Amino acid sequence: MHFLPSDQWPYLAALSRLLLALAVGTFVGLEREQRGHMAGLRTFGLTCVLGCMGGLEGQAFALASLILVALLVVFVNLQALREPAHGRELTTSAALLITGFAGVLCGQGHRLTPVAIAVVTAALLAWKGTLRGISSALTEAELRSAILLAMLTFVVYPALPAGGFGPHQALVPQEAWVTVILIAGVGFVNYALLKVYGNRGVELAGFLGGLVNSTVTVHELVHRLRESQGRLTRFVRQGVLGANAAMLVRNAGLLGVLAYQVLARAWIPYAAMIVFLGLLLWLGSRSQETPTSDTPVRLSSPFSLPSALKFGAILLVLQLGSVLAQNSLGDLGVYATAFLGGLISSASAVGAVAGLAARGSMATEVAARSAITASIASILVNLPLLYRMNSSQLTRQLVQVMLATTGIGIVALLATS
Repeated sequence: MHFLPSDQWPYLAALSRLLLALAVGTFVGLEREQRGHMAGLRTFGLTCVLGCMGGLEGQAFALASLILVALLVVFVNLQALREPAHGRELTTSAALLITGFAGVLCGQGHRLTPVAIAVVTAALLAWKGTLRGISSALTEAELRSAILLAMLTFVVYPALPAGGFGPHQALVPQEAWVTVILIAGVGFVNYALLKVYGNRGVELAGFLGGLVNSTVTVHELVHRLRESQGRLTRFVRQGVLGANAAMLVRNAGLLGVLAYQVLARAWIPYAAMIVFLGLLLWLGSRSQETPTSDTPVRLSSPFSLPSALKFGAILLVLQLGSVLAQNSLGDLGVYATAFLGGLISSASAVGAVAGLAARGSMATEVAARSAITASIASILVNLPLLYRMNSSQLTRQLVQVMLATTGIGIVALLATS
């Protein structure tokens, strides 16, 4: 352990680090001071400066400064226990330790990291009531579902092989698992919107989900309709229409960003289908039809894992079929692949043809037709899902709308070819 020579302590650099540490500490301490805790603005400011001094001296002194902060935490808790008005200062103690570490980072020359730590720490301290309200409102099923979704995303997904295998390397487990995560995620968002906004949250969830994956969204809406025993009929109808309209808007937007020349060839079919669905959504919103039930639906779980896994298995089959079609049909394989790709994810199919057209590897006209084909396939793949509804009237209405939408798209595509 040794002190740094004075010539290794540039005055302005050291001063700027100490001032940053003081600002970081007082920012966190301001919240504690306002709430009347024993350790307030001055204690937190000086604690962070102490950590900064240790960081300036070197690793050994940084460790010593943190030990001193730990002793300060013990002293604060002993004092708090002696006073009847105070209890154990566990949260304040944790904040003091974090502030000490932030001070060490300041002393080592970090800037953004300690500031970010201070902001997050102050936010957690200030939002005590809000966070308690959220945690107390969570049910056990919601908490388990949140943990399961995190496991699917951050534990299982990275463990899957990134590359393909099987015939022509067609099976890509990570891509299939992304769909499983999407289904679970859309289900979670749908559940949250339904809980916050009531039954009308289904309509909003339909449009937002359609921007991600319309097929996944329709699958989830059908599941919710069955779970609600038909009470969400009106809202699910609007949600399905919104999901398909959002899918078309998203695909047209992808073409505009990735290959505007392709959008210039494909905008009329897209516009025709979007206007048709938009008109139906507007008429549905102005309808005086009485909802089947205005009573908010209570769902048992944010999403169904078995349902998501089944959808992922189907995706693997479609991946294999898409690659085999492209390798066996020659020129027609482009359109066949676009159609099969649309059954899986029209966004991926549209992005692929747009990228090829932008690089000059595919003719603009072929890319435009392929993009429209993928979008139409994304609508048609919803038809089997609609027949799983427990409302024959709603199924008939939506099937007619989906067929009419694809018909409009095909006529517009032929008329502009």
